[in-house]
Amino acid sequence: MIKNVLLCGIGAVGLTIACKLQKFSPECLKVLVDEERLRRYTEKPLKMNGDERFFDYIMPSVTDYKADLVIIATKMNGLDDILKNLRNFVNEDTIILPVLNGISAEEKIAQVYGWERVLYGYIICHSAMRVGNEVVQDGIGKIVFGGMREATVAEFFTRAGIDFEIPQDIKYAKWLKYGLNIVCNQASCILKMTFGEMQNNEAFKSFARNILDEVTQLANAEGVQGYENLTVDVFKALDLMIADGRTSMWQDIEAGRKTELDIFAGTVIKLGQKHGIPTPYNQVLYEMIRILEEKS
Repeated sequence: MIKNVLLCGIGAVGLTIACKLQKFSPECLKVLVDEERLRRYTEKPLKMNGDERFFDYIMPSVTDYKADLVIIATKMNGLDDILKNLRNFVNEDTIILPVLNGISAEEKIAQVYGWERVLYGYIICHSAMRVGNEVVQDGIGKIVFGGMREATVAEFFTRAGIDFEIPQDIKYAKWLKYGLNIVCNQASCILKMTFGEMQNNEAFKSFARNILDEVTQLANAEGVQGYENLTVDVFKALDLMIADGRTSMWQDIEAGRKTELDIFAGTVIKLGQKHGIPTPYNQVLYEMIRILEEKS
């Protein structure tokens, strides 16, 4: 049974999860931070929908705490540091659930802590608006996951009131979310389009199909079952997004933050080189977003 939860990463996604867990049981949750973040969050508390939030923060040097469940909600560029900082909190029974974008986090975690501890996972939620230390989000969303110990996490999430889904094929589900991110996150920060504008713009949809054709070919090469359904399913997922929502990548560009470009177009390009599959649309997206990053 899961009693102790360690949350790593308290940006827009992490804060949304933390608030739900804290509502269920403040005693069950600890949030992993380094010294600089502890100082920052102490001096200027995080805010969720206008309300200040205070959590039980824990430093990587602590040695008397073990987590039953670790939820990793950082961005991919923070994963290496998290893997180092987790060492004191993982034992033979710990389950590690990443909810990062991209398709490579689980493998990186398993290389350090073993596949017996790692679930595949990601999160689907209405867009969160993040400005500084404040996040605005309507609370709608679910964690999608799967793997050897999924039943244990499902039991805990049920008790905690956390919405979740265990798909029949978690690998396909990961690639579906990846395809949605490849299209919406990348195109939106160049075109400045909300989800609603993307949903109702036929020229955008035509452009998106060309991007997704590259993703579909790579999914096939990577052995993803059902890859031929990705384009249709990505558009179905897009239609479910809140109309006035703005992607995290667009927000990152406007705030001058580093984006997740390397795990989106960057990974597509690398996989294309691996399999001999041309990826011209993602190559252009990559170069244009790099320009925007440098500009900001």
